[in-house]
Parts: sequence; C-alpha cells; structure tokens
Amino acid sequence: MWKNSSQGFGRLAIGIHWLSALAVFGLFGLGWWMRTLSYYDPWYRLGPWWHKSIGISLLALTLLRVLWRWRNTKPRPLGTALEQKLAGFGHGLLYLLLVLVMVTGYLISTADGRGISVFDWFEVPALVTGLHDQAEVAGSIHWYAAWSLVVLALGHGLVALKHHFINKDGTLKRMLVTQPSEEN
Repeated sequence: MWKNSSQGFGRLAIGIHWLSALAVFGLFGLGWWMRTLSYYDPWYRLGPWWHKSIGISLLALTLLRVLWRWRNTKPRPLGTALEQKLAGFGHGLLYLLLVLVMVTGYLISTADGRGISVFDWFEVPALVTGLHDQAEVAGSIHWYAAWSLVVLALGHGLVALKHHFINKDGTLKRMLVTQPSEEN
C-alpha cells in the first residue's frame, strides 16, 4: 500500500503530495504576512527563520518526490487524450515553478554570504553569492513564481474537483486513498 500501482497512488506519494500542498500554501501565506512586519516586530526575524526552514525541508521533500516518482509505477492515466496532455504539461509546470521558487528563495537568503539555518539543526551553505543585485532579482522572480505556483495549484485543485463531480472518474479519489493493485 506504500507503493503506487497501475490503479492509483500509494501512501507515500499521497502523503508527499498533501504535505507539499500544505507547505506551499503555508509558505505563501507566511511570506505574504512577513511583508507586513516592521523591524521591531518580534516575528521580523522568526518569520523568515520558519519560512527558510520549511522551504529547505520542502526542497528535500520535492527531491524525494521526484526520485519516488521516477522509481515507482505510474498509475494509468484517466481522462481524454487532451486532458492527459494538459495534465502532463500542468504537472511539469508545477514542478518547474516549485523548484524555481525554492532556488530563488535560496538565492535571496544566501546573497549576503551567510548560509541558511534549518530549524537550528544544520546549516545549508551559501554556495552562490555576489551576483549583481542577487537578492533583488531573485526576490522579484521568487514573488512572481510563488504567485504563479499558488494560482496554478488552485487550478490543479479545481480540475481535480471537475474530474470528481463532472467526469465522475477516480482522479481525485486516488489522491485521497490508496487503491488496491491488480494483484490483490
């Protein structure tokens, strides 16, 4: 039940999907809120600490997700040929935006040459520094990519609801519960 089958996703893929969604929307909300903090607000330093720590954790989770997806069975596609092509494009764009948001977040955070503390457990070193206007350019890309990611993720959710309520297929259901494999 942990692995995917041709019928649906396994527990690990489902868990990573929903944990990633929670992290993306939580990070977006936290990032939005951090922009309102004044220098003397107690959360002025604590908010970014959480944002960076969760962001690096999401990067690790995304790498695990890509590896798991690459090494695991893919459930058979549902929907029309056009829907399948659009789904492939949409998923690819979600991954691209996710990585772009995390890479630009890293570039913002390390622009001054300091690494990123992850929950005070370890530090991710600053490997890329000194680029012209690194924090500003990466910050602009980060902002627009994060908005694009959240809008696309909302669209992704709406399409899943469309599949559930209009198409009445198992697209949404197989991302909520594991499906028995054909061997069972």
